[in-house]
Amino acid sequence: MLSVFRRLIRSKFGALFAILFLGVIAAAFILGDVSNGKFGNGSMLGGGTAAKAKGYSLTDAELQDRVQRVFENARKSNPGLQIGDFLTQGGAAQVYDQLVAALTLKAFADREDVHISKRLVDAQIAQIPAFQDAAGNFSQDAFRALLTRERLTEQTLRDDISREILQRHLLAPVGLGVKLTDNQVLPYASLLLEARQGTVAAIPAIAFLDERNPTDAQLADYYKKKSARFTIPEQRRIRYAVIDADRFAQAAAPTDADIATYYNQNKAAYAAKESRSVEQLVLPTEAAAKAVATQVKSGKTLAAAAQGAGLAVSVQADQTREALTASAGKAAADAAWAGRQGDLVGPIRGPLGWLLLRVTAVKDTPARPLAAVREEIVTTLRAQKEKQLLTDFTGKIEDAIADGGTFEEVVKDNGLKLETSPPVLATGKQVKDAAFTAGPDLAPLVAPVFQMGADDDAQLIPITPDKRYALAAPGDIVAAAPPPLAEVKQLVLAQYKLNAGNLKAKAMAEKIQAKVAKGTKLSDAIAQAGVKLPAPQVLGGRRADIMRGQQRPPAEIAIMFAMAANTVKTLPIGQDRGYFVVQLNKIERGDAKGQPELLNQVRTQLGDVVGQEYGQQFERAIEKELGVTRNANALAKLRQALSATNSGQ
Repeated sequence: MLSVFRRLIRSKFGALFAILFLGVIAAAFILGDVSNGKFGNGSMLGGGTAAKAKGYSLTDAELQDRVQRVFENARKSNPGLQIGDFLTQGGAAQVYDQLVAALTLKAFADREDVHISKRLVDAQIAQIPAFQDAAGNFSQDAFRALLTRERLTEQTLRDDISREILQRHLLAPVGLGVKLTDNQVLPYASLLLEARQGTVAAIPAIAFLDERNPTDAQLADYYKKKSARFTIPEQRRIRYAVIDADRFAQAAAPTDADIATYYNQNKAAYAAKESRSVEQLVLPTEAAAKAVATQVKSGKTLAAAAQGAGLAVSVQADQTREALTASAGKAAADAAWAGRQGDLVGPIRGPLGWLLLRVTAVKDTPARPLAAVREEIVTTLRAQKEKQLLTDFTGKIEDAIADGGTFEEVVKDNGLKLETSPPVLATGKQVKDAAFTAGPDLAPLVAPVFQMGADDDAQLIPITPDKRYALAAPGDIVAAAPPPLAEVKQLVLAQYKLNAGNLKAKAMAEKIQAKVAKGTKLSDAIAQAGVKLPAPQVLGGRRADIMRGQQRPPAEIAIMFAMAANTVKTLPIGQDRGYFVVQLNKIERGDAKGQPELLNQVRTQLGDVVGQEYGQQFERAIEKELGVTRNANALAKLRQALSATNSGQ
């Protein structure tokens, strides 16, 4: 249980894997718009099997694609995250476990004749914001466009959502109703109040840099061994032609007849109308409504009288008669329209009880003639016509591509302007021009084009939906590779020296650690190092404070909470920059007794964790019962493939 709690407050990736499918699929590539060129280009792994569950299997390629997607999503919030760190923290293993769990539950559901209906999946898809229009309604165009941009089939999405729903329905009930006692919660709540203090000394690699340069042979050998560190990721030129709705501005101009027809079809919207604002109070009985009405007639406001009865009024502003009829009933609407501003109406029998209404405002809107709304109608009709013409034109473009037309032919035949970007990375940056920034037309194309294969057909990609699109395809592709040593010699030389300095810093840190472990003060050990080093610093804090929110505490402080009192450890600073020597000086135990708010907060968090653990144990029991097999070499092959795919990033 303690390990679960530690994962809860310390895991770098815990939040990423709480929900596998909607969390990874909907959030990672739909909500987070994960598109970086690693998905859809084919996997380095072959068609091997990573796991089997009855009639279902997880291929090595599927595992790599999913882990790659999660890694890229993690980099959205932590751009400096490297694949090695991700793998060391157990990211790939967690995704693998989740995928096997989904496979297992699917096989179990089939055995028990449990199925997810198409209607339920449809409802889930309709709730995803990325598939909705400005009014919050499901948009088939947005749905298709996003799937096209992400190079996903509708069936793939449906399968993932079906598995997520199945997982939720089978596992969630297992963890319901977890109730932890104060005695169970207290140790973990007290841990959050624990404070630690230690002394930290930095042993920087730059303190040990050798002024002498290595020989050419030494440098070449180092470069060969560390080539992955200097590898430049794949670069692509992007060919594209922009299609803007403005090209249809003249053709979209409405005629006088169009304007008149639209006005006549929408006369009700321009006719004179009266609206009213009302305060509404619903009471359970007529007697209660009459009692409140008496108080209002005696001088109280309806809001004050309602508050005295333990209720609250609802305010409905600018209601038409039809709208008020729909919400409160015909009798209430008729009574409100019969009253004057300030009048109290009721009690009236409504659909939910007895109603009291107070008319707070009466607004008369005069009729608007055609001349007054002409420009408004022109704007509306022009936008509608431009959208239709743009849709027809882009449909024609897509048909031409589908019929075998080449990128160049389609661009030329339709009078478009072909543009080609300089070589760019999947991030939209340039290797040789650090100041380069992809423009507003190019930036939305980078991710989708990096997902395309070299021989794929051109794709229509939205820049501004319903307004601006681009037909795009990859141009020249420069494969990921380390540049010639001559081009990066100074960088490699600097890294060579830093690496050598880091090795010396490690040796010095271990020497200082040994001295301190035998009783030497850390400051004295630093002074005796024979090299000018920064003075040690006293650092620390409460666990709850330094691990607040989603921010990770500095490693040199976090390690203190994994040390025994009066011990000393070394810790790499990272990126060959040297080492820390950390000595833990003091531990102040926390005590959460008498802090019910903290206890309840931790109780809720631990209850969720325990519930999830129950679900995991249930899934593992099913896995054992069904005889699910895991390929012992799957993760090793995956690590190798991911390290090669993401080298230099």
